[in-house]
Amino acid sequence: MQELLKIKKIFLFLFSFSALSFYKISFAMEAQTQAFVGSTGLTTDVSDTTATDIIASIIKVFLGFLGIIFIILIIWAGYNWMTAGGNEEKVTKARTTIFRAMIGLIIIVSSYAITYFVFGALNSSTGP
Repeated sequence: MQELLKIKKIFLFLFSFSALSFYKISFAMEAQTQAFVGSTGLTTDVSDTTATDIIASIIKVFLGFLGIIFIILIIWAGYNWMTAGGNEEKVTKARTTIFRAMIGLIIIVSSYAITYFVFGALNSSTGP
């Protein structure tokens, strides 16, 4: 039980650390974007953004989140496999988790490809 509590604390630390890293990266990206916009004369006006662009962005973010869940599942299953200590039941459970995560990844990549194709076709067919 103590080992499970340790693992949960480690995952919580890693998750919070990665969240803070993304927060810091977003500020750096915003500064770079503003510098690029200022030097090229472009605008960041989003008034010409269509509904399909917004929906496609939401779907891409959701699929990216699912990709993060895939990575967590693979790490968790790998940890369980490495700490099985010869226990066939734990090894089988870990292999099943990895297999299911791989099927999930195939579904995620397929849905991303379909989304990319469909919304690209919608944008090109409707025009600016």
